[in-house]
Amino acid sequence: MRARHVVLLLGLLGAVVMVVPVVFVAVVTAARSAGEQPAPARAGVATAKLPPLAQSMLPLVATRISETCPELSVLRVLAEVQAESGWDPRAWSEDVNGGAAGLLQINQANWIALGGRPWTSTPPPPTADISDPSTHLTLGIDFLCGNLRAITPHLKETGKSVAPMDAVSVCHIAGCSRVTGSRTGIPQAGEAGCDARCASLVRRYLDNIRRYERDWSATPGETGPPGMLPPGIDVGQLASANAYTGGPTGCTVPDPTTAGCVTAATANGISEVQRAFGSEVRSAGCFAPRPWNPTSDHPQGKGCDIFPDRAGIFPAGEPLRAGWRMAAWLRVNAEALRVKYVIWQGRYWDPSTGDQGGWGEPYTGGGVYDVADPTGGHYDHIHVSFRE
Repeated sequence: MRARHVVLLLGLLGAVVMVVPVVFVAVVTAARSAGEQPAPARAGVATAKLPPLAQSMLPLVATRISETCPELSVLRVLAEVQAESGWDPRAWSEDVNGGAAGLLQINQANWIALGGRPWTSTPPPPTADISDPSTHLTLGIDFLCGNLRAITPHLKETGKSVAPMDAVSVCHIAGCSRVTGSRTGIPQAGEAGCDARCASLVRRYLDNIRRYERDWSATPGETGPPGMLPPGIDVGQLASANAYTGGPTGCTVPDPTTAGCVTAATANGISEVQRAFGSEVRSAGCFAPRPWNPTSDHPQGKGCDIFPDRAGIFPAGEPLRAGWRMAAWLRVNAEALRVKYVIWQGRYWDPSTGDQGGWGEPYTGGGVYDVADPTGGHYDHIHVSFRE
């Protein structure tokens, strides 16, 4: 959907999003101040296919999401901006709230609640902070995250079939009452104050966003089953894990794989992997400095990389199957081992995610790693992070 369509949609559907700034800004800030180390933002992005401004803003988007809202999809944010404004930072549309501006078409009341400055004219002047791509995306990601965290409990409580990110998109274009007031979370004609034309436009909006996501998704070369557990792998036949029963220790235990340190939970976890899989673990490494990735768990002694084959190649045959066995085993034993998340074969999984189009969710390098590369996409190794 190009920016020229936005006026029509907003005029018909009314409020862009629900106004809950105090709630969601507090949620995002609390997570950041608690010192949490969020999982990487997910969804492989084919950078070369993006509009020029999207390419230049991708590191900011990925970093902001990784630091404040790891459950938000990088690819969805990029696609939603395209649907709202065509990546035009000066985009403007009239609506019942007095107009919406910028990359994500945010109205003035919500912009001020997010910490932005009021507009001195209508439309905003070129110097307005809402027209600055970096400022707009920084605050806009907080906005989308707030809606995601506000609407997700409702979806869980009601069992509605809409995916959380689709619900956020419905909130953004039509207001969250369209989600809460409809049977599935995507309004049909006659539901939640939506007539036939309103419902049709919501569907078209979602279809456009999904099309941009498909067009901009990275597609690494074939390396075996794309994100699916290969047939014939029964993790129930493998040794069960000895649970970690201690508490947080910090990086105080000698790392059995390097000259560095790890936490006690990590030491137990990597020892259990080696015990369960023996020679199928070709090599492993836990502690490592990561100056290019400040959110990495490796320097804290909480992350390990496990290689079923040589580094730098796309494994095939038995090493590939061994990697799948290890990744699936870590998932089954996640609670016992205090597993925080697992990345393998371009896929990401943590205990809060479901399987979306395969094993876990598509993975992106969070603006740090090339997901088409054997190492950057975690095709040559399994990364496992531990919670403590």
